[in-house]
Amino acid sequence: MILYHGSNIEIETIDLSKSKPNKDFGKAFYLSEEVQQAKEMAAFTVDRFGGKPIISSFEFDRNLLDGRQLQVKTFDGYSREWAEFIFSNRDTDSAVNIHNYDIVYGPIANDKVGRQMFNLREGYIDIDEFMRRLHYMKGVTFQYAFCTELAISKLKKI
Repeated sequence: MILYHGSNIEIETIDLSKSKPNKDFGKAFYLSEEVQQAKEMAAFTVDRFGGKPIISSFEFDRNLLDGRQLQVKTFDGYSREWAEFIFSNRDTDSAVNIHNYDIVYGPIANDKVGRQMFNLREGYIDIDEFMRRLHYMKGVTFQYAFCTELAISKLKKI
């Protein structure tokens, strides 16, 4: 399968140390099967940091998601477990991941995660309402988080 990463720079070599912590699935290199999602991420990055939108493409063997060579966590859709996982990854002071997965696959959360985390933490909403509010406004879109060097080694730049 082909996976896409949107940014304001061409990604030739993936450097996990440049990935930011406290993202949906932790510190990782994020990709999508949908080129449109990568274009939107590239535009978002350009709005924040300047430059021009660039889509980097990678080939990945889908069979590696079977869990035999890599530790893979899959969320097939929005769920309470998915919401709790996002909350835990975003609500940590640690720069290292709170999980041991090589790859995490699941829906992208709404861009307003920070505000909803505050609401949950303060008791204004419960976890079920938190989950509902995290639904991506543009419809369900899935992402792959490559969280370890082992997972990254399975990507081939094209």
